[in-house]
Amino acid sequence: MWTTCVGRRTVPLKPKMIFKMSIDFIMTVLLLCQMAYMLVGEAAHEWIGTVMLVLFVLHHILNVRWYRNLIKGKYTVLRMVQTIVNFLLLFSMIGLMVSGIIMSRTVFAFLSIDGGMGFARLLHMLAAYWGFILMSAHLGLHWSMVMGMVRKASKQTETSNLRTWVLRTLALLLCGVGVYAFLKNDLASYMFLKNQFVFFDMEQPLILFFSEYIAMMALWACIAYYAGRVFQKLRAQKNVRRTGGHE
Repeated sequence: MWTTCVGRRTVPLKPKMIFKMSIDFIMTVLLLCQMAYMLVGEAAHEWIGTVMLVLFVLHHILNVRWYRNLIKGKYTVLRMVQTIVNFLLLFSMIGLMVSGIIMSRTVFAFLSIDGGMGFARLLHMLAAYWGFILMSAHLGLHWSMVMGMVRKASKQTETSNLRTWVLRTLALLLCGVGVYAFLKNDLASYMFLKNQFVFFDMEQPLILFFSEYIAMMALWACIAYYAGRVFQKLRAQKNVRRTGGHE
């Protein structure tokens, strides 16, 4: 059972929170599989996309409180960035689902949609690659919360400087691989429609493909995470100047 520590007491994590985190994790894994659509097969790509559609709807139902709180509270720079990223990701996912249904030859073939294939293909490519970057950034902007939940689940009440620096070093190395993979796979050309046809190396092992995309996901998650840290520090400094260093 996942637990959180309060003082000396051990309090179980709420099942709803565990469920929400599980859905987010599954969606992240499925997104990586979707990026390899030419390597996993068209039919599998459609079925995975359908599962993602269901999880996407469920994710927003479980987080409906976030929408209710949009007009409440003060908007800091970090909150504005998080909100913009969330809505751009929402639009990307909607674009993916709509274009995917239009182009479907398996799951939604019964709809017999004619026309619009050219537009749907471009929309699908744009939404896929921008969605990948935005989901990575979304993960990074919420990484502190994720790690907090992991620490609570593993009953860690103290942080280790050695472990922290080891993890930071591994993250730096992973980001280096992510930069290489981003340039190698030329994602920018797909994101800005400089290239309207995606190239896949059909001889590349699937494990290598996933490794490159995991590294790219880590790259953009780290960029978003540390950008969020910078915004938080700037806000803290601003508050200190405003109060003259007195609480």
